Amino acid sequence: MESLVKFIEDEFIPKKDFPAFSSGDTITVYYEIKEGEKTRTQFFKGVVIQRRGSGGTETFTIRKMSGTVGVERIFPINMPALQRIEVNKRGKVRRSRIFYFRGLTGKKARIKEIRE
Repeated sequence: MESLVKFIEDEFIPKKDFPAFSSGDTITVYYEIKEGEKTRTQFFKGVVIQRRGSGGTETFTIRKMSGTVGVERIFPINMPALQRIEVNKRGKVRRSRIFYFRGLTGKKARIKEIRE
């Protein structure tokens, strides 16, 4: 049964080729917003807190600071409105889900960058 679900996901869900990113990376996600008849592109730039799931049901969570308020957004990887993803910085973290990042402020909220 599980292989049947995987087969259907592979066949019918279109694959988008996004760059490889993981938790700790700073990325910019460009997505389309429809307002009535018009459509526009909006971006969300922040740190990836987690990637969850696999295949067509994979999602990732991004966190950014808007003033003094933390804003998180969950994006499905196969969302039709997703246009592109840019990796701005690669971060070095030791966990795959960095929920502790929510409680950090100031200099403690910095993530060490991996130079490539």
